[in-house]
Parts: sequence; C-alpha cells; structure tokens
Amino acid sequence: MNHDTYPTHRSGSLRRAAGGLVLALFLSLSAATIYGQAAPPAPAAAMPAPATPPAPTPPAPTLDTGNTAWMLTSTALVLLMTIPGLALFYAGMVRKKNILGTAAQAFAVTCLVTVLWAIAGYSLAFTQGTPFLGGFSRFMLGGIEVSTLSAGNVPESVFAMFQLTFAIITPALIAGAFADRMKFSALLWFMGLWLLLVYVPIAHWVWGAGGFLGALGVLDYAGGTVVHINAGIAGLVAALVMGHRRGYGQENMPPHNLMLSFVGASLLWVGWFGFNAGSAVAADGRAGMAMTVTQIASATAALSWMACEWALRAKPSVLGMISGAVAGLVAITPASGFVGPGAALVIGLAAGAACFSGSTWLKRKAGYDDSLDAFGVHGVGGTVGAVLTGVFASKAIGGTAGLTEGNPMQVLTQVYGILATMVYCAVVSFIILKVVDLVIGLRISSEDETEGLDLSQHGEALQ
Repeated sequence: MNHDTYPTHRSGSLRRAAGGLVLALFLSLSAATIYGQAAPPAPAAAMPAPATPPAPTPPAPTLDTGNTAWMLTSTALVLLMTIPGLALFYAGMVRKKNILGTAAQAFAVTCLVTVLWAIAGYSLAFTQGTPFLGGFSRFMLGGIEVSTLSAGNVPESVFAMFQLTFAIITPALIAGAFADRMKFSALLWFMGLWLLLVYVPIAHWVWGAGGFLGALGVLDYAGGTVVHINAGIAGLVAALVMGHRRGYGQENMPPHNLMLSFVGASLLWVGWFGFNAGSAVAADGRAGMAMTVTQIASATAALSWMACEWALRAKPSVLGMISGAVAGLVAITPASGFVGPGAALVIGLAAGAACFSGSTWLKRKAGYDDSLDAFGVHGVGGTVGAVLTGVFASKAIGGTAGLTEGNPMQVLTQVYGILATMVYCAVVSFIILKVVDLVIGLRISSEDETEGLDLSQHGEALQ
C-alpha cells in the first residue's frame, strides 16, 4: 500500500460517514418536525365548570305546639266573654221581665254567627281578594286540612275559630243599645245581615290579606275599629232608628240584678286576656306585654270612672266600677300590641273619664236611649283607644312609632281608619235596619214591651 495516499482515502471515508450521519439526523428531525406539525396532539378535553349547588329547600313549616296550645286557650277565653260573660253582664242590667230575653240574644247570636262564619264569613274576611273584601277560597271552610297552618304555625282551623269568637262578640255588643225593645226575629235578621255586610268587610280592611286600611298602616291590634267602634256606631244608629223604650225618662228602670252584671264583667275581664294577648297568635313576649297592659288599663279605667262618679254623685257605684273596667278593656284593645305599661296608665285614665261622660252627660244631652251604653262604652272607648294608639305606639314593641316617638302622621292615619269605619258602619247599619223594619218590623208592640221580652218573645219567665 502506498503510505502517501492512505490518509487521503481515510479522510474521505470519514467525511462521507459524517455527512451521512448529519443527513440522517437532519432527515429524522425534519420528519419529526413535519409529522409533529401535521398531526399535533389532540388538545385535552375542556373540564366542565363546576355546577352551582342548588339552593337548599327551606324546611316545611311545622306545627308549633306552644303557640297552638295558647291559641286554643285564647279561643276558649274569648268565647267565654260572650257566653256567659256578656250574657250575664247585660242580663243583670235590664228589668226582671227582660232578663231571659236579653241572655237569649247573646246565645242566639253565638249560634247564628258560627254558622255564617263557617259558610262564608271567614273566607270573605281573611282570604286574598280585593282591598275591600276577601275571596271564596275558604268557602264552607274548604281547603282547611288537619295539616294546614296559619300565622304562628298554628292550625288554620284554630285561627279561624279564634277569629270566629271576635265575630261573635261584636254583634252581640250591639244588642245592649236596643235592649228591651227589638223583636227576636228582627234581631236574628239584623245580626246575620250586619255580620256579612258590615263586620266582615271591615275585618278584611284592617286584618285581611290586602285590606286597604291595613295597607295604609292603621294600627288595630285586637279590634278597636273592627270590634268596638264598629259595634258602638251600629248600636247608636239602632237606638236612634228604634226610638226610646216605653216609659224612658218617666219610669225608673233600675238594673234587676247587679250581681249578675258583676260576675259578667269579671268574666269579660278574664276573657279579655285571650282577646288581646291571643291576638299575638304566639306564646311570646309581645303576648305577655299585651296581657300586662290590658290588666293595667282596665284597673286604671275602673278607678278613673269611680273617681268621676264619686266627685259628681258623692258615692261610687258598683255599676260604675265594672263599667269603668270594661271601658279600659275596650280602649286598650287596639293599642295592646303596640304600647308599654306607662301608656296603658294614660289610656286607662282617659278611657274611664271619657266613657263616663259618654254614658251620662252625652247621652242626656243628645237625648238618645242607648239602653246599656253600648255606644257610650264601646264607641267612645274604642275611639279614645284607637287615637291614643297613634300617640303612644312604640317601635320596640310593635314595629311602628307613634307621636311620642316622632311620628305624628300615625295619629292622622288612626283618625282616617276611625272615620272610614264610622261612616261605612253607620250608613250600612241604617240601611239594614230600615230594610228589616220594612219587611218584618223591628220593634215589639207596646203591649209586648209592657209584658216583657221573656213572656212575649219566648213564653217563659223567671219565677
């Protein structure tokens, strides 16, 4: 082998090998690049956004046994106010010949109103309808099941019966204005029509779903407008339409048995705790405050009436004391869920003095014969209480401020509610009385009045 040419031959071989390697690497890289560009890896699937968890379903309302027990008790207490409370209170103040007839009126009203309330009264008063009247979704109390709950998680059947007791006592109160002189048949027709045409609409205005007075902010916790002003105005209209009792102003007409009236007033006082504290529809602090102010106002009004009578007539009468207590109960009714003990003292003082004047001076001055002072106590007392509710309402107790807490407009709102109730009640009550008088007559005859309601209307008498 020629040593001069060997390195040259070897270098060419090496160069060719190196070039082949570079070419192979280049082709491999190019292929990889081309293949990588032509077939990029599939992108990873997009992860779904986490789902918003559904809002938790609120638990279904459950029966509150404590509230239910209190409302069952309150319903019994308010029924006690009419039978036997009001029946005894009124019966003791009439003459002996009318005692059974007067008690029978309260008992019959209880029965009649119960039936009408179940058929249509509750539905028209408390269900959704218009601002002036409810609907028929609870006609014949349909739709109320064992499990149907109302405010306070109490059975709706209990709430309906609690409100029934208010509907019972309101027309029964009216009867005190025309005691001794209305036919029993006329009384039934008047009370039935009055319940459906006056009480039910006004109850809806103030307490019903969408009622216009409630929407305006009129405060009436337990019936200052719905019960007492309503009954008082209707009683006044009835007394004016029917005229005086035979012998009124010429004959002495003393109460037959004041002990009956004393027992009746005491039962009214006890029952009123269900009336006012039960209107909380709960066994809670507001119910406790309503009970407290009810006791304070009633006691204060009894002393206030007694003081007025003692000053003017030299002796405080039993009739005056029990009438004053009822006046205080009436006046605190609209305020009981909105005011505190200090306001209750003022309301009681004002009610005792105002109702004493309404039952004595005003009645003599105007010349009407409100036999048992239905207007003098309930009309006057209810008005005083409704106005003073606007004065003393406490935001801490009832959620609404009154005049003393810087809200003078609440007094004007209360006055508007009072006037609306008075005007509507007066007009419709007058029309009902005139229609009943035209169809069957309102008054018993002079002979029957002399004989008395017991014998002439019911064929029986006390021995």
